[in-house]
Amino acid sequence: MDTDPGDAVRPDSGDCARPPSGDLVAALDIGGTKIAGALVAGDGRLLVRARRATPAREDGATVMGAVAAVLGELLRSPLWPRVRAVGIGSAGPVDAVAGTVSPVNVPGWRGFPLVAEVARHTGGLPVVLVGDGVAMTAAEHWQGAARGRDNALCMVVSTGVGGGLVLGGRLHAGPTGNAGHIGHISVDLDGAPCPCGARGCVERIASGPNIARRAVADGWRPGPDGDASAEAVAVAARAGDPVALASFARAAQALAAGIAATAALVEIEVAVIGGGVAGAGDVLFGPLRSRLRDYATLSFASGVEVLPARLGSDAGLVGAAAAAAGSVELWGTSAAG
Repeated sequence: MDTDPGDAVRPDSGDCARPPSGDLVAALDIGGTKIAGALVAGDGRLLVRARRATPAREDGATVMGAVAAVLGELLRSPLWPRVRAVGIGSAGPVDAVAGTVSPVNVPGWRGFPLVAEVARHTGGLPVVLVGDGVAMTAAEHWQGAARGRDNALCMVVSTGVGGGLVLGGRLHAGPTGNAGHIGHISVDLDGAPCPCGARGCVERIASGPNIARRAVADGWRPGPDGDASAEAVAVAARAGDPVALASFARAAQALAAGIAATAALVEIEVAVIGGGVAGAGDVLFGPLRSRLRDYATLSFASGVEVLPARLGSDAGLVGAAAAAAGSVELWGTSAAG
């Protein structure tokens, strides 16, 4: 759960005592369990933070109230006058053109006018909206494992599977802010139905809940604590449990197929994998790299590297700030590129 005793503004690592000079961006990272906010500096540091739990089962106005509470905390910071734009990374689908969001895991928001609402709360500052996978990609390209790479796929593998693209050295969010949504590429044409309406999607195989579901269905049993999560399956896999290993191998196969398809389409150099499932380590990355060699066989795709993400849980905030900074030409071009 994303309940946090420090719901008020928190300085990050003492940076508020000596904040850097220059313009700032306010960032929001909105998901099904938490709404996080921060004031972000041009070097990627998070100077001030705020957070609320997402009231995901409540109506749209209640969810917006939690967003407004986070913004209110940031607005009261003495650093707020230096804020020049607001970046939002939201669970999707999002529509960056219309400025609306319809997160699958927040039923109260369907076509919700988030950009307009945030602009109203922040005095009309420019507001930039991208999907959460695109935000993670912006972060990893600016400050993380994809830094210095001109063509990259970055993926979040957690309760779902999302992603984003860097093409030609620039973040490629697509017309609506959803480009790179690799979780809903079909990699098993006769596979199980996905909640999105398709079959055999990468997410339906490689997300944390589906890794755990497959392991249990194939005979794996949790320990005395009853933990049947993907994390518990990963622990069992690292201990050599064959069923747990097979479930991660199947997830790795799906991820490899999606990465290979992306490489064939747009010639990526690197695939960066983040999210909770990536924490499994070698039981995921070993078979993933092996399977990728089987699928990415064309000369221009066969050299794709697979790397773990570096920025962890702050990636959404850092990336939302980077996307906004790039849109308003703040901090130079490297932030969004």
